[in-house]
Amino acid sequence: MSSSCLRTVGIEEELLLVAVDPSGATTVPVGEALAEDPATAVEHELKLEQAEIATEPGADLDGIQADLRSRRAQAISAAEARGAGVAALGTSPVPTAPTRTPDDRYARMEERFARIVADQLTCGAHVHVSVATREEGVAVIDEIRPWLAVLTAISANSPFWLGADTGYASFRTIAWGRWPTAGPTTRFGSLGEYDRRVAALIASGAALDPGMIYFDARLSASYPTVEIRVADVCPEVRDSVLLAALCRGLVETAARGRLPTLDVDVAVLRAAAWRAARYGLSERLLDPEDGRPRAAEDVLARLVARTEDALRDAGDLGRVRDALARVRARGTGADLQRASLARAGRLRDVVADAVARTRPTG
Repeated sequence: MSSSCLRTVGIEEELLLVAVDPSGATTVPVGEALAEDPATAVEHELKLEQAEIATEPGADLDGIQADLRSRRAQAISAAEARGAGVAALGTSPVPTAPTRTPDDRYARMEERFARIVADQLTCGAHVHVSVATREEGVAVIDEIRPWLAVLTAISANSPFWLGADTGYASFRTIAWGRWPTAGPTTRFGSLGEYDRRVAALIASGAALDPGMIYFDARLSASYPTVEIRVADVCPEVRDSVLLAALCRGLVETAARGRLPTLDVDVAVLRAAAWRAARYGLSERLLDPEDGRPRAAEDVLARLVARTEDALRDAGDLGRVRDALARVRARGTGADLQRASLARAGRLRDVVADAVARTRPTG
């Protein structure tokens, strides 16, 4: 299929800013300085200990990969000039007291949501996939809902929370779920119903504005895209590109009407998300099609099988198969972090390893 016919994708990554010297591992509040530097393409986030980067939208995943590598390298260079390192970690392994970024909107968020904002220091990866119309976007969101927990499991990269092992592979998912608009959704059925629910949530006070509609998959408020928001930030660039390929494959398959229509209750979707967050790929996942626990490898195989035509048409099928095999052999980000701790016995070494892994090489 010609690249001009492919859906475009874009990747947003939230990154943790940490002390470069691992002997004093902690987070470093320099995010605003990075965002204000006209030489960088870094944006500020809720906390000063974070920085956000985003690729340009594109149809060629090789180009997306190169763009993301360049933006990570640029963020790393800017952070190092300010005495900080950059780590693709979903949460901070070491204890920290995060600092709210000075911003009027963030101040209003803190006033309304209190401890949720005070505690929030999580880093996710968001994938935007283009849609022809908002109506198509809502129809896609309805169909891909049961498959999103699988993406959480693949990307799980946050086992530690402020100095302790949580027992979860993606504790970011659990911490993020405290926002009143976060998580899986019931079927919308129409654009009108989607807009009605968003308006009702804002009117209720559960969100300040459309930017605080934190559905697992939502219509972007800024771009003609579906934005899939379930993933932890990934340890390596190629993991992020795998995520983008799977998201595009799901959206394209749903738009073609080739995903089975599954009217899964939102309570079951929450259970699937919890299981993915708890275990990553180390235990069974809930099968998106029948809700029963099955081997993670079988669920991954089903995801690839359901999206195979779209992946093949985009030229992504081999990339996805190879990347999933690599993740299964290497482990998720959570597995890598726990392995770092097992080797060295210190959480500061987990941070140091993550800094090294975040840096694009080759």
